[in-house]
Amino acid sequence: MGRSVNKAQIIGTLGRDPEMKYLPSGSAVVSVSVATDESYQDKQSGQKVEKTEWHRMTAFGKLAEIIGQYLKKGSKAYFEGKLRTNEYEKDGIKRYSTEIVISEMMMLDSQQQGQGQSAQQPQQGGFAPQQQPMQSPTGFNQQAYNQQQQQQQPQNNFGNNDQNIPF
Repeated sequence: MGRSVNKAQIIGTLGRDPEMKYLPSGSAVVSVSVATDESYQDKQSGQKVEKTEWHRMTAFGKLAEIIGQYLKKGSKAYFEGKLRTNEYEKDGIKRYSTEIVISEMMMLDSQQQGQGQSAQQPQQGGFAPQQQPMQSPTGFNQQAYNQQQQQQQPQNNFGNNDQNIPF
């Protein structure tokens, strides 16, 4: 059998404030409930139908702390992670619940919408939400790439032949 993939990608809106807890080891755990919505036109009635799907999500460690600090009810964000099904027993009946364990997150709100603060007013933790470089869904960090390219540029113009190319 070939390689398998367990990956979930969600862009949605938090339905409530994140719930932060800590494990006995001191590691942070956050739970969020994220809504995704879709709309379609009913073929029989011709009416527009809107449907909301709710997703339970959990993050651990530093990512959990970031989510707990910067996201709130109504925040829009991109989440990537894997599906995990938990089994439990209630009233003698086996039940199952599925959640997404978050491995990556990207805030999608503008700074004014999401936090109501300017970049000159960093929050507790030493940085404003938009100043902390986050990786894109593909893992590419544009800010780090630009800094690396600037460092690699020669200080003289001898190594820069782009200006001499006739096309």
